[in-house]
Formats: sequence, C-alpha cells, structure tokens
Amino acid sequence: MNQNKKLWGGRFYKQAHPLFEKFNSSLYDDYFLAKYDILGSIAWSKSLLECNVLTISEQYQIEVALNKILKEVEKHPKIMLDTLSEDIHSWIEYKLISFVGDLGKKLHTGRSRNDQVTTSLKLWCKYITNKLIIYLQKVQYALILQAEISFKYIMPGYTHLQRAQPITFAYWCLAYVEMFKRDENRLQDSLLRLNISPLGSGALSGTYCNINRDILAFKLGFQNITKNSLDAVSDRDYVVELLSISSISMMHLSRFSEDLIFFNAGEVNFIELSDFVTSGSSLMPQKKNPDALELIRGKTGTVYGCLMNMLVLLKGLPLSYNKDMQEDKKILFSGIHTWIMCLKMAELVIQTVKVNTEVCLKSAKKGYANSTELTEYLVNKGVTFREAHFIVGKIVLAAINKQCSLEDLSLDFFQRYHSAFKDDLYNKLNLFTCINSKNAIGGVSFNQVLNHILEVKKTLYYD
Repeated sequence: MNQNKKLWGGRFYKQAHPLFEKFNSSLYDDYFLAKYDILGSIAWSKSLLECNVLTISEQYQIEVALNKILKEVEKHPKIMLDTLSEDIHSWIEYKLISFVGDLGKKLHTGRSRNDQVTTSLKLWCKYITNKLIIYLQKVQYALILQAEISFKYIMPGYTHLQRAQPITFAYWCLAYVEMFKRDENRLQDSLLRLNISPLGSGALSGTYCNINRDILAFKLGFQNITKNSLDAVSDRDYVVELLSISSISMMHLSRFSEDLIFFNAGEVNFIELSDFVTSGSSLMPQKKNPDALELIRGKTGTVYGCLMNMLVLLKGLPLSYNKDMQEDKKILFSGIHTWIMCLKMAELVIQTVKVNTEVCLKSAKKGYANSTELTEYLVNKGVTFREAHFIVGKIVLAAINKQCSLEDLSLDFFQRYHSAFKDDLYNKLNLFTCINSKNAIGGVSFNQVLNHILEVKKTLYYD
C-alpha cells in the first residue's frame, strides 16, 4: 500500500500540502509505542475472529505478520522514522498490508485510531510505571546502604537552615527514603486507574462489532474496561497523573540535591562528592562543582513544565477526541525521560558520597544542638517547661559570649542559673545520649534507625 495514500483519504479530492503533512505527523513522537500498538492489534484480531469478521486462517496470517513486524521493531526501534507514515499506527498498518495484502485492511474493522492510540499509550504507561517503581526502589536501596554505613555518624539537623538538634547522616538518608517510598506508593496507586482498557470504544460511541470487551481487556493485561466511550477516547487523566507524580518526586529529588549541595559546600564540608558526579572549572583549577545535583535541581523545572503543558493542553477541550491530544506523547515522554535520568543520577550520587564524620560531629557540638536536652533535664527536675526554656536560652547566650560549647561550662556556672543542675547534666549533654533519648518510633536513636532500615529492606523488591 502506498504510504502517500492516507487511511482517511477517500473523503478528499486533493492530497494534503507537504507542509501540512509534516506539521500533522506525530511519528517522531509516538514511534516508541510500536510494540504496544502491535500487541493491541494482535488482541483485536482475536476479537474479530470471535465475532466472525476474520476466519481462523485470516487471523493466523495477521498475527504471524504482526509478530514479524514486532521482531523488526525490537531489532531496529527507529526503523519507521525514514518513512512517510503519519503516525506509528498507520506505519504498522502499511507494514501489515505489505505482508498479507488486502487482508491487512480488515484489521481496522470496528476500531478507531482514537481507541487504538489511548490503548497503546495506556499499555506503555503501565510498562513505564512498573519500571519507575524499580528506579525509585533502587534510589531507596542506595540510601538504605548508606544509612547502614553511617547510622552512628552524628551531624546537626536543621530548621530554617539553623542548627537545631543532633541527628545522624543515616537518619537524613531515611527521611528521603520516606519521600521516595511515597512516590512509589503513588505509582502503585495509579496502576489501578491505568488498568482499565479503552479498546473497543471506537471513535467515540463504541464499536459495532459484537466483541467481548472484558476478554479483550484480559488478553492485554487490563483488569477492567471503560464504561463510556465518549470519555474513554478523550481521557488523558492517566498522563496528567503520571506527570503529577513525576513532579512531586522531582521536588523530592530537588530537595535531596539542595541538601547535598549545602553539605558539600566548602564552609560546611560534611560530605565529599565523588569525581564520578562532579566537574571542574575551565578557568579555576581548584574547583570541584556539584554539577549532577545542580542539574537535578534545574531539571525539576523541566518536569514541572511538562505537567503544566499537559494541563493547559487539556483544559479547554470539548468532548470527545481532538487533535490537540497528539501532543500528549511528546510532553509525557520528555517528562518521564527526565525523571528517570534524575533518579539514576541520584542513585549514583548517594552510592559514591563520602561523609566527613569528624566535621559533622564537630559542627553538631558547635551549634548548641543539645540545648533542647538541657531544657528537658530541668523539666525532669521539676522546673516548668517555660521557665526551663528561658534559663537554657540565657545559658546558651552566655556560652556564645564565652565562645564555648555547653559541655565546656562548669557545674558552678550552671548552678548560677538554677540549683537543679547536678553532675548528671553532662551525661544529658552528650550527643550520643541526645540521639538515643529519641527512642520513640520515628525517632533518631540508633535502635530506631536500625529498625527502620530493616523494615524498609523488607519492602524493597530490589533487595
């Protein structure tokens, strides 16, 4: 079949202008759907067999030819890009007709490109969602391995970028495990809505073929079928949802990057980033720049842009299908590809990071991060919390003026502020004691951190 002859050309006197043909083509944006379009077509051919549109011999010939095309695509994924096809769906139909002749023209019976496109895209989204779950688990696993190494590495925890209370580097890692676990859960949840098959919806009002849509959906790995064809062919909620999840996850990756950029700064020096993920300056020979993390932070805006692009694309569309939706694949693929690259880079960064333990500990001691524990000490001695808070604030101010830590102050000095202070206060001020006093579930104690590590490892398929 001549690819210049359009699948819809019977209505027209003249061929489309070459400029319009180029403008109208989506082949460069949707060629990656080839496998899923072929799988959908094989399933559709079996449904046509069941409702007597195809004979057993005809269905067999079509399936064999489609599998040949699939093998060709798997070997050369971009083979179709040198053709004049309008989109991946028409390319596959042309290829099928070249193998089986006019029999190939029967395959589209009762089917529209409208339900064909969204079926292929949903199948790809299911595939990529399961891949993304694995990528998220790999990042979590890398964080868990780092947490196992560093569960006793004390560092300051921050609020308002001011040193607040002592934590461990492992505890910091586990905070991001929680974030990425939520991203994973969102993807798992999205599969419930992805698992609804639109195939058999026709152009917008259903198909005239007497097919069993439930069986058709099952053959394609879907768990349910759409109930309204008008919505089914124009629904792109699943694209918006996947881009929304990617945007939330990129926000987590951006925060992860910003923390490590701060920790890596020369004035802080809590960590050293590997040569694998850093670059130098073309002018200043001493520089070692955290480019990987800065790029993750920068690419977050790219993914946000894809989400907003998709929302704006859909916001004014009337029912049902409109050609605007052809842009969805370009937007989705760009956002998801960027997210995957950033997840891979985050995994590499955390796998290769070096923690400067002495610097971290020294900084935790300098920042009066044990002040809260000193307040708790007075409360346990019967002093009201507000009074204890005020007293410790005055002591911290005095220590700042003396340029020393709380541990360096004498017992006589403490007792000038309150008689409840005794020798046992120094044990309370010890940073290891501070850490282990937070032993409730979710706390920073070594015991709780180890429990959390073990708990998370049980949930990781990657482990």
